[in-house]
Amino acid sequence: MGRFAATVELYEELRPPYPPSFFREVVLRLALGKRHALIDLGTGPGLLALGFAPYVGRIVGVDPEPAMLDAAKKAAERALRAFTLIEGRAEDLPDDIGSFDVVTIGRALHWMDREATLARLERLVAPDGTILVCASFSAPDGRNPWLDDYNTARRAWSKESLWSESGSAGRTHRDLAGFFQGTRFHAADVIKVETSHEISVRDLARRVLTFSSSSPDVLGDKVESMLRDVEQRLFPRSREGFITEVVVTMAQEAKR
Repeated sequence: MGRFAATVELYEELRPPYPPSFFREVVLRLALGKRHALIDLGTGPGLLALGFAPYVGRIVGVDPEPAMLDAAKKAAERALRAFTLIEGRAEDLPDDIGSFDVVTIGRALHWMDREATLARLERLVAPDGTILVCASFSAPDGRNPWLDDYNTARRAWSKESLWSESGSAGRTHRDLAGFFQGTRFHAADVIKVETSHEISVRDLARRVLTFSSSSPDVLGDKVESMLRDVEQRLFPRSREGFITEVVVTMAQEAKR
């Protein structure tokens, strides 16, 4: 069983969303259309690929976690979208899979073997194609005044080794130029969209369970204790149990 097997439904429901305005902006900036094919590496429940599905001609998703692929399949059925799903690691894709105009990578780049991934991208990305490394996260610049307390609680309930490992995700996303150093790819434009929404204190507490460092498998019988603790920390910052979250959604382009 993979590390995210126990978090599938929570992950889809509770992670900061990729809003419709993000997909529209990316499509506009890249002039995407039905002639284009997109593959999403580490697709999880398919949030990125299905967000782009109305705008491109074909979408493919790759993930090593069967439970995530099952969630992606069900999401595609609900959306009435054709979605080809492949179980496995992006690094192990066969050579005959072909090339794609857009390769998206969401919250997965730090899980991939760098050298093997770069070699696969060289074959996977069409000559004029684009890699989009995407993320959606709570704005860390003070506009979410509850975020420091939240992250303190997250760390308190996380397994330390896994917390350190998850920190590499942010470093990888911030240093995309370093990731592609020595290859024909280079970091290009950044597409950014900001949104805000109301989220309940209860759901923010449940979001802690979607991180690998504090998943239900890691916490075991401490899940309810964690939920109570996080809710108690955040409730004073809420309005009748709800908090405003400012979300930053980004796509960093990489091109040849």
